[in-house]
Amino acid sequence: MSTHHDRLTALREQLRARRLDGFVVPLTDEHMSEYVGSYARRLEWLTGFQGSAGTAVVLPESAAIFTDGRYTLQVRQQVDGSDWQFVSVPGTSVAEWLRANAGQGARIGYDPWLHTRAWVEEARKALAGQGAELVAVDTNPVDAVWPDKPAPSDARLVVQDDALAGKSSAAKRAEVADWLTAQGADAAVLSALDSIAWTFNVRGSDVAHTPVALAYALINADGTADLFVAPEKMTEEVAQHLGNAVRVHDRREFAPALGRFAGRRVVVDPERSVSAVFDALDAGGATVLALRDPTVLPRAQKNPAEVAGHKAAQARDGVVMVRFLKWIEAAAPRGGLTEIAASDHLQKLREEAGAVDLSFDTISATGAHGASPHYKADAESNAPIEPGQLYLIDSGGQWRDGTTDITRVVPIGEPTLEMRDRFTRVLKGHIAIATAVFPEGTTGGQLDSFARRPLWEAGLDFAHGTGHGVGAYLSVHEGPQRIAKPNYPGGGPAEPLRPGMILSNEPGYYKAGEYGIRIENLILVVKRDVPGGDAPMLAFETLTFAPIERALIEPRLLSDAERQWLNAYHAEVLDLLGPGLDAEHRRWLLAKCAPI
Repeated sequence: MSTHHDRLTALREQLRARRLDGFVVPLTDEHMSEYVGSYARRLEWLTGFQGSAGTAVVLPESAAIFTDGRYTLQVRQQVDGSDWQFVSVPGTSVAEWLRANAGQGARIGYDPWLHTRAWVEEARKALAGQGAELVAVDTNPVDAVWPDKPAPSDARLVVQDDALAGKSSAAKRAEVADWLTAQGADAAVLSALDSIAWTFNVRGSDVAHTPVALAYALINADGTADLFVAPEKMTEEVAQHLGNAVRVHDRREFAPALGRFAGRRVVVDPERSVSAVFDALDAGGATVLALRDPTVLPRAQKNPAEVAGHKAAQARDGVVMVRFLKWIEAAAPRGGLTEIAASDHLQKLREEAGAVDLSFDTISATGAHGASPHYKADAESNAPIEPGQLYLIDSGGQWRDGTTDITRVVPIGEPTLEMRDRFTRVLKGHIAIATAVFPEGTTGGQLDSFARRPLWEAGLDFAHGTGHGVGAYLSVHEGPQRIAKPNYPGGGPAEPLRPGMILSNEPGYYKAGEYGIRIENLILVVKRDVPGGDAPMLAFETLTFAPIERALIEPRLLSDAERQWLNAYHAEVLDLLGPGLDAEHRRWLLAKCAPI
């Protein structure tokens, strides 16, 4: 099928053949993943949208694609507006749109392996008000019209050494078993791929840039476990690593296994497990306890070995960034450099330094492209990096001991006064988060406005979260920790920040059609003693080290305290990265880190 219009037409024909009046196509997989394998990118195949969050609804005479503020520009650039209506969430939910647009008596299909039970209940209730019906499908109709749909990856599992993990898989499973006993439960379902990778101290390469393997797991109250994974993924080394307490089954046996818990109490995470898991347990006579995956908080709160590994990875990544920033500062003004050529060069530098992979598709954006926070250059959009522009590079590496994520902005030529003003306001917000001190129990949502105040004072804002959680050689986007407005999409309940959590600190500003600015470092939640205080306090330790462009800073906008933070930060950059650089790069870095 040569065009996305043809694909939409084919899907509508398939729906008519199945006596369906509509179908919902989310961007996720059967593990509720944000980043998915190529076999699960149904939304992209159908619409052309390449973002990491979105949903489409197809009706006989209309269709809509739902995205949040991160993708306002991108979705309109990649999706044909003559076929698709653009709907913004959370302003309008999929369920609300269906209530308003599905006809009386309509049968709207959904794949129960791609939606949470909460979503199903919300959509069913909305449709019932219109006399319409939500219908679970046995097989996905998009797959039926996708002729060259990729097969799931058959890449093998690899062992993550206990020295890097900081705790053995057996010890982790024992802690889950103790938790299950305290809950009066017999077993817990693990569906989230990063939870499984973390719990069993294994990694994979089934999802681009995220070192996870397609699998399911059941952790039992006696400390044993059942791992469901394609047989071709197993190796003798992995089998020995897992040991006799982990029974390995074919991944296809997972759904039937859920039917064998009659009379037993099984924990399932309602946010991270799909509706089909609940349905299978209910049908088999199990008592389902809708509780959060018990590995989520231990995974989010990095142990000392994980923190040490992350810091080591950051030091190597920082050296790479210095080499890249020096290179692009010299290369871009000469002309002939494009967004893809720049990102390819950065990837080469990371590979040469020993990175296993990127941690996400690099956002290499010049000029107006920088105003799309999640822009991804392709053959059609690939733009030359030219004088007068701001060049934004948001990138990261997967290192065996840590996952990195950093954003820097480089002026190509002389920046305007407005660019300097906006950049400095973003920097002030970044510093406000970096220096925040707050009591235990504080959520990221309570801190989010710290980053926005300097922009708000000038009547400005940005339409994405200020910070997301980051894994330990796992997903670059990890929950439950985050720094975002309370109503920011994709969240879940507000989560108190706890020591050991790693987050990004990335306020920004985007001027449509002209430029984008974002300053991103990763930060670690730590305990903080405050002399004279009587409440347990927390703070952030900055983990990412690379120069922040001095030519974009307007010093008069900085307070004395902000200036002191910036100068101290740049002194740390020099101390940490200098020893890993040759003399030429050290001289360049010394100038970039000169006190302001």
